[in-house]
Amino acid sequence: MKLTKTLLASTALTVAAGMANADGHMANEMTIVSWGGAYSNSQQKAYHDPYMAATGISIINDESSPEAVAKLRAMNEAGNITWDLVDVEAADAIRLCDEGLAMEIDHDEVLAPAPDGTSASDDFGDTIASDCFIPQIVFSTTFGYRTDMVPQGVEPPTSACDVFEIEKYPGKRALNKRPIANMEWALLCDGVAYEDVYDVLETEEGQARAFAKLDTIKDQTIWWSAGAETPQLLADGEIFMGSTFNGRLFSVIAEQGQPVGMAWDWQMFDLDGWIVPTGLSDDRLARVMDYLKVSTDTQRLADQAKYISYGPARASSAPLVGQHAELGIDMAPHMPTDPNNAENTFVNNYEWWADYRDDLDAKFQAWLTQ
Repeated sequence: MKLTKTLLASTALTVAAGMANADGHMANEMTIVSWGGAYSNSQQKAYHDPYMAATGISIINDESSPEAVAKLRAMNEAGNITWDLVDVEAADAIRLCDEGLAMEIDHDEVLAPAPDGTSASDDFGDTIASDCFIPQIVFSTTFGYRTDMVPQGVEPPTSACDVFEIEKYPGKRALNKRPIANMEWALLCDGVAYEDVYDVLETEEGQARAFAKLDTIKDQTIWWSAGAETPQLLADGEIFMGSTFNGRLFSVIAEQGQPVGMAWDWQMFDLDGWIVPTGLSDDRLARVMDYLKVSTDTQRLADQAKYISYGPARASSAPLVGQHAELGIDMAPHMPTDPNNAENTFVNNYEWWADYRDDLDAKFQAWLTQ
């Protein structure tokens, strides 16, 4: 289902003074699905609160993004779509689009242009990973470690591969309870060249090799499913080292002042953004489109970077990224794209994962129970 000019006209999208005004043809509440924790908090402050204040509508937050694909499949089968807008990673957006569970979007019709008139599609550029995907941020999955648990006389961890160095860095680990990033790191840290990782991972032998590498730390690993878990485990001193999204680590380090450091080498770059579920009523769809035009404009995406260290997906937003809204510190050095943090990066092949995710999800969950 592609949003046409006719449909857009029927939704009466209006933006006054940079914010949307409610009208009788739009729903008076939305359920927005995201990831919770520091990330949802950044969306609340940058997008939701200003929009609710301007329109008087209610936004209901749901933290089900980790299960978005499975839940949208179930909703579609039941014919009952209860979500209005869903935050997902690029690979999941591609899957949902291919399955007809997310709407195709004409980005230049739906989204605001850049302040200089550059079209939305040009401003977002390559971050538009799918016709159904509305990018928000560039983020990375990387590692945090307890600085006060580094053994005396040993250099602190610097790389994702240090998670496998149990003797050098003893203590519990935390890894995501899914294959993405874990499988790539396992092969990379087992000696596979960066450019060959996905070719190797396509094979049964390559998958077995990745699982064998993960076996070496499996007994020392706590498996997480929500991005807020690793920061809490680090803050509580329950683990030495764990993976999570870089913005979550920024929060525990800069905002909470915990004794946590970052190991940036081989951080996993990825994209995150919105999809609109298919099957929304006209009034709900009108509200979602109105919200999207406002929340994804140049200034709003830059505003989110005041609260969390994720790079905005619009090129025009980057020069507007300044200081943290509450701490007053420059945000640029904390971004995954900062040159000092990005010497060795692993770029997630989200198109590859869209093809192989279901199969590797099943294998990964089976391996966890062995």
